[in-house]
Amino acid sequence: MTTHLATLSLTTTAIELRRASMDHVSAIIALLADDPLGASRESTESDADLQPYREAFNDIDGDPRQLLVVAVAGGEVVGTMQLTFIPGLSRRGALRAQIEAVRVRDDFRGLGLGQAMFGWAIGEAQRRGCVMIQLTADKTRTNAHRFYTRLGFVASHEGFKLDMRSQSAVDSAEFFDA
Repeated sequence: MTTHLATLSLTTTAIELRRASMDHVSAIIALLADDPLGASRESTESDADLQPYREAFNDIDGDPRQLLVVAVAGGEVVGTMQLTFIPGLSRRGALRAQIEAVRVRDDFRGLGLGQAMFGWAIGEAQRRGCVMIQLTADKTRTNAHRFYTRLGFVASHEGFKLDMRSQSAVDSAEFFDA
């Protein structure tokens, strides 16, 4: 399996985009945890903390419709994103791409890496025949909203999520007469 996906030329350095490997998991989780939202959701304090991430990585890596990407500079992971290619019946059986878990290491922000990563992701979605790319961003991530708008994304839908781990998750039995 090819691990090298592309080389991105920034004004200060060249970045290699690679298909993530198990060796990248701890660096990816560190990127995901490096903001107020992620810090409350992710845990990397011990090797045991990484086990659920490793299991998820195996699921992602084994699925041909998933692509977990790392941006590498000087041998270090400086960015990441996950692409999911979703077939559907709507839009005449269209394929769409979902981009999520986008992070750029703090010292690489503002250098154009995020824009270059998205340029590559958009090209990859086109190459695979996608008719649409979608993403979500937490309502508190206003900088991300501005970034996505600048890239041409439109806030066209209102998203909803149901956290199945919370105490307030609705019991499915409430929806049906037993």
